[in-house]
Amino acid sequence: MNSLWVLLWWVVILVLGYWVYASHVAKRVFEVDPNRATPAKMYMDGVDFMPTNKNVLFGFQLNSIAGAAPIIGPIVALQWGWVPALLWLGLGVFFIGWVQDFSSAMVSIRNDGDTFGALGYKLISPRARKILLTFVYFYLLLIACAFGHVITKGISHNAALPFPLLVVIAVAFLVGHMIYKAKTNIIVTTILAIALIFFSIWLGTVWNIKLSYNLVLICVLIFGYFSSILPVWRFIQPYNYSSVYVVYFGIIAGVIGILIGHKPMTLPAFTAWGTKIGPLWPLLFVTIACGAISGWHSLVSSTATSRQIENELDVRPVAGGAMFAEFTISIIAVIVCATAFADKAEYVKNLKNPVGIFVGGLGGAITSIGLPVSYAKALAGMMIIILALTIVNLVFRFMKVATAELLGDAIGIAKNPHLATIVALIITWVLVKTGTWLYVWVLFGGANQLMAGFALLLVTLYLVQKAKPYNYAMYPMFFMYVTTVCALFYTSFFKLIPAAMAGKKVFGNLFAAAVAILLIILALILAYDGWKAFKRLKSGEAGEPAEAAKAEA
Repeated sequence: MNSLWVLLWWVVILVLGYWVYASHVAKRVFEVDPNRATPAKMYMDGVDFMPTNKNVLFGFQLNSIAGAAPIIGPIVALQWGWVPALLWLGLGVFFIGWVQDFSSAMVSIRNDGDTFGALGYKLISPRARKILLTFVYFYLLLIACAFGHVITKGISHNAALPFPLLVVIAVAFLVGHMIYKAKTNIIVTTILAIALIFFSIWLGTVWNIKLSYNLVLICVLIFGYFSSILPVWRFIQPYNYSSVYVVYFGIIAGVIGILIGHKPMTLPAFTAWGTKIGPLWPLLFVTIACGAISGWHSLVSSTATSRQIENELDVRPVAGGAMFAEFTISIIAVIVCATAFADKAEYVKNLKNPVGIFVGGLGGAITSIGLPVSYAKALAGMMIIILALTIVNLVFRFMKVATAELLGDAIGIAKNPHLATIVALIITWVLVKTGTWLYVWVLFGGANQLMAGFALLLVTLYLVQKAKPYNYAMYPMFFMYVTTVCALFYTSFFKLIPAAMAGKKVFGNLFAAAVAILLIILALILAYDGWKAFKRLKSGEAGEPAEAAKAEA
């Protein structure tokens, strides 16, 4: 089949999903109100709460949610064939992905910018709050280790990247100063930022800088520290806004390149129900996360973006729109991979480096618009590193918040932002350097999608509490909950434990299996508490959850 038909699938999902379904939910379910004061305006502190123009915030949201996952996941999932991957990407983003991102932001906005910890306490129980915060911290630690390693490896292995990345960081500080201090026109600021960044990418292909893995890792962690403690307007927001133009260019150039080349899909449309990874259900749905739905998005939407929205009408274009833009990145990844190899054997041979597959494929697509090969590949590489570095931009900030909420009442010093961030950085460094994080990385897909199930549970309970239609969030929540719990169960009892019994990495596999079982237990406990909260809210009972009343007594 010609790849142009895949672009038609993309257009249908985009038009019906964003302009029809998302518009309906925004108006009829949440009744977005442009006159309602948002937390960003009510609690503006210049640190986390900061009213932001929707165009700037869209770039912040897209860069924050994407990372490398919308590229890697779909490429790996092509082992089942490109039809299952495309179906899940399209139907996932249409019925679940944008729903989670948009609704997580709206629920937080309607609750004064509360995070999931506070929302879990209000809507479910104090126990649910502790479970959510513990899970969130473990989940964030996995992300910090994985993306810290991926970024470090990518930069240390590509001498063309260090210089433009330094320029991107410097430009971020410059843009923040120009917009919020010097009050420079946003168009002038944007043009200057784009010119500096794209010129630096060209210079990077000329001025190669080779750095060691250890040095880059330390620099990445230092980057994470300042991202965590600096006010959002000073660095994170301008970094995401200025660097996202590389992502925009990659997306647009990729689509144009596909239109010009319109190559046939040479990989199989469908291979088999079962592959080396496992059965299509439930594992396809945790292999492809970003691009369809990802629990990470709910944390970005509820902990960061919700505190920067200056008008409720901006939530759909920012949170919903960014999700559909990420879906576009995944569609491009599927096409460039499915058209790059003559057969499945060649694809599997190269599968150990999915990022390399994407860089080569997107670089080839970009050259079709007339750019040199070296510059096109440097742009594709920068696109991935910028997306991945944006995750580090936020993950330690979220870990700082989770630490304060989980331990702050019992251990006052845990509320210190510097200490909480440094502890998170040290743990990450130890786990990356020792390779310990790799033991449980196999669980990331399940943990990530379980986070999505938790987010949709909170959205459902909020809508029940407000007597709003809740089925649009409840049914996706059931699907994500059942799918992810089954994926964790399969990984534990059909992969990890048998491997340990066969003598393969006994400690690592048993440890990962134990973590998977613990996640299943916590998910079931939270589901039970959620069911009780659902009945309580459905009956119209007011006040705090019953468990809270008992705790106070």
